[in-house]
Amino acid sequence: MAINIPKSGFSRFMKDGAQHFKGTDEAVLRNIEACVELSSQLRSAYGPNGMNKMVINHIEKLFVTNDAATILKELDIQHPAAKIIIMASQMQEKQVGDNTNTVVILSSALLEHGAELINMGLTPQDIATGYELAAEKAFEIMPSLVIKEATDLRDPSLVKKFLRSAITSKQYDNEEIISDLVAKACVQTVPKNCYNFNVDNIRICKLLGSGVNSSMVMNGMVFKRGVEGEVKRSENARIAVFACPFDLTQTETKGTVLIENAEELMGFAKGEENEVESQVKALADNGVQVVVAAGKFGDLYLHFLNKYKIMGVRLTSKFDLRRLCRTIGAQAQARICAPAVNLLGKCDLVYVKEIGDENVIVFENKVGDSTLMNGQGSVHLVKVDGNQNHHRNKS
Repeated sequence: MAINIPKSGFSRFMKDGAQHFKGTDEAVLRNIEACVELSSQLRSAYGPNGMNKMVINHIEKLFVTNDAATILKELDIQHPAAKIIIMASQMQEKQVGDNTNTVVILSSALLEHGAELINMGLTPQDIATGYELAAEKAFEIMPSLVIKEATDLRDPSLVKKFLRSAITSKQYDNEEIISDLVAKACVQTVPKNCYNFNVDNIRICKLLGSGVNSSMVMNGMVFKRGVEGEVKRSENARIAVFACPFDLTQTETKGTVLIENAEELMGFAKGEENEVESQVKALADNGVQVVVAAGKFGDLYLHFLNKYKIMGVRLTSKFDLRRLCRTIGAQAQARICAPAVNLLGKCDLVYVKEIGDENVIVFENKVGDSTLMNGQGSVHLVKVDGNQNHHRNKS
């Protein structure tokens, strides 16, 4: 008589340690359990009295925050069902800028009640249909629950009232100052069509020293670094931007120069100086008063920049270079040359200023689309949490 051997199942086709679930009880309910477990970890961080979480990400960077968007961003979640809720929370952060934790808690609560209905015998399809009908009914009722509506988005005092609730939950006692700053920045940069508002037009420069009360809003850009050279201030400046180092280029292969006497040696060095001076003089003849480069400034170039009273600014970030080009209306050049006048940027005032204990370069315009919020704080955690609040409320 043959022995009845049970089937090994689908798991034999998978790697060791892999688990395979099938059917409503195993697959659907386990997915719901994962989502509810994720929600339980974030529930204690909800609201203005929520507790902070200590998160160490994959590069061992420490975060101490109760902001659900930051926590979910730094956690490495692998479960596919939980990832869907995280994606919904991230979309909420992108479109609205707040209530990310609400999305996770609400969706997990709906799933938890759905699990009870499944245990009672209802199919997942029937439950999903019921939730869709409930959503339609909720959209019908919601307009009657509106307490106050924003009618003029160009009124800073009105915008400030709508921002306070989101800021209070993260920066208690500083909500009056921060909401006023964010409202001013948003009103200054909002286009004619409010739906075309670009969040990237508002930047935050975080500086140690002084306090949150010293923060300010200004039109233009601020960079945490000093200038290259002796010129510290320029008014009504024309600005040339180069996406390369402002220095002599090095060849990829080694070259050999044969010098037989002292006159040839002097002539070689003099020819190099003449070439550099001609390039800097061409910029000065075009009316350039500020040179911004994406790399280092050579000593020889700095000498002639000082001679022709041209300010040198070095930016190491390509993103900062792009934002500056958009702010001043310049076009970055790939190599050192004398750009046409229509490719140069313009700025009302470029100067070096000491804020707290740091020197910063300020590109200030009287009017413009880009606004910078200079956020100051006594400790780094205050600055980081404030930065997250600014970004959240710009949305």
